[in-house]
Amino acid sequence: MFKKFAKEFKEFALQGNVVDMAIGVIIGAAFKDIVTSFTDNFINPLIASIGGANIAGSIRLPWVDYTGLSLEEIQSLSLNYGAFITAIINFIIMALILFIMLKGINSLKNIGLKKLKKGEKEEEAPAPEPEPSDEVKLLTEIRDALKEKK
Repeated sequence: MFKKFAKEFKEFALQGNVVDMAIGVIIGAAFKDIVTSFTDNFINPLIASIGGANIAGSIRLPWVDYTGLSLEEIQSLSLNYGAFITAIINFIIMALILFIMLKGINSLKNIGLKKLKKGEKEEEAPAPEPEPSDEVKLLTEIRDALKEKK
C-alpha cells in the first residue's frame, strides 16, 4: 500500500505542471521583495504625506488617550490604513505583472502549438501516387479490352 502511494506521489511530483508551479513560486517570492521595496520606498511616502509623516496613514481612535505614548504605542492603538493600502497595492502590482507574464507565456505556447500543428499536417498528408508507367497503362488497356470482349 505504501509503495503504491509512493509511486503515485512520485508521478505527481515529477509532472511538468508541478515543477513549473514550483519555479513560479520561487520567482514570485523573489519578485515579491522587489514589489515590497517599491511600495515601501515610493508608495508609502505618498500615503504618509496624506496622513502626516509621523502617522503614516493611520486613524487615531477618539476614545483612546494618546498623551504620553511613544510613536510605536500610538500606531499599535490606531487604525493603520496605510499598511493595509500598501498590502492592497502590493497585491494589485503582483497580480497585474503575473497576468501579463502568463498572457505572454500562453501566447508563446500558442505560437509553438500552431507551428507544431502545421508541421504535423505536412507530415500527415500522403504523398500523391506516382503516375503509372507507359507499360502499366498499356497492360491496363489490354486487360480492359479483353474484359469487354467476354
